[in-house]
Amino acid sequence: MTTETKRQKQVAGLINEELNDIFRRFNLLMMDGGMISISNVKITPDLFEARVYLSMFQIKDTQGALLKFEEKNKEIRKELGVRVRHQLRSIPELRFFIDDTLDYVFKMEELFEKIKKEDSNSSK
Repeated sequence: MTTETKRQKQVAGLINEELNDIFRRFNLLMMDGGMISISNVKITPDLFEARVYLSMFQIKDTQGALLKFEEKNKEIRKELGVRVRHQLRSIPELRFFIDDTLDYVFKMEELFEKIKKEDSNSSK
């Protein structure tokens, strides 16, 4: 895996910042009683595609929530273009992904707790 260049990191940071504000304006941060936040933005070396990883907290239908972002993709990208037109030559295509890192962490913690209980039961 290649490491990100300084420019990629700068552009990803800029897009992350602007998208957070755009999501707030479009009321995309609260959905179905849950919260959505941008956990990470990765940009391809050619700067033509931005992969936006969304962290979803207490959202039952994560695929449905992801679909809402896909439906608003053009609108979001257009607004992003207005905001960063002086910093970027071209506005990257936006791809949205679910960041399930938190789910993974919770599952691992549950497993460790289970192992700990089993160990304490077997040592008695």
